[in-house]
Parts: sequence; structure tokens; C-alpha cells
Amino acid sequence: MERTITSFLTFCLFIAISIPYAAADDGISMSTLITPQNVSFNTCTRTYILPAEKLFYMAIASINANKFNIEEIQSKTGYILFTAVNKEYLASVVQVDSKHSMLKITPTNNNYFFPPGVVLNFFRYIDLNGATPMTDLPKI
Repeated sequence: MERTITSFLTFCLFIAISIPYAAADDGISMSTLITPQNVSFNTCTRTYILPAEKLFYMAIASINANKFNIEEIQSKTGYILFTAVNKEYLASVVQVDSKHSMLKITPTNNNYFFPPGVVLNFFRYIDLNGATPMTDLPKI
């Protein structure tokens, strides 16, 4: 009987210790990503070390991977109109120079009160699939 109680208490202690580590992923909780809040314009813009054409295709792949609905694509001007969480967004790819381009994701109604997970997951897909954002480069 003592052995069972000791085993049970050890198991409970293990669970109690591991819960904070399981919840602390990268400092952003799930409720923070899906709760609408004011999002700054700087959060919606990122510069990459990629040509504009390649970043445009990465943006389309990110929309598909996040299961957003594409409404319209203009490859010549470099914009994609898509719907996420019942709201329309515009993803614009702008060429900075031959090796750098910028991706800007903005709501079409200019109301920046939306779930930040839309933008953060969009950028996270591109970051994980080989693109290097300019902000993450080491300073020389």
C-alpha cells in the first residue's frame, strides 16, 4: 500500500513540475494569438533576403498552409488578397533591391484590431521554410 501511495505521489509531483515547461513555448500563448487586439504596423511588415518573385511564391504557399482563402492574385503588381478569420487581408510583396524584398500584410479596411496569429503564423511559415528575415541577421 505504501508503495502505491509513493508511486502516485511521485507521478503527481512529476506532472506538477512539467506543466510550466509544457506551457512555455516561445512566450506567446495560444489565447494571445487568437484574441483580437490592436496590432502595430511594424508587426505586419518584414524584409527578407529573397528576390521578390520567390517571396511572392512563398507567400502563396503560406496562405495555403495556413488554410486561408485566396480571393485574388496579381502577380505583376505582387499582391494577394486573402480571407482569414472572416476578414480580408492584403499581402503585398515589394522588391527592395535584387536580393531583398519586403512582405507587408495589412487588413483591407485599415482596422488593425484583429488576431495577431494571422500575421505571425504567416511569417512563421516563411521563416521555417528557408527564408531569412533581415531582423534576425547578426550585427557585424
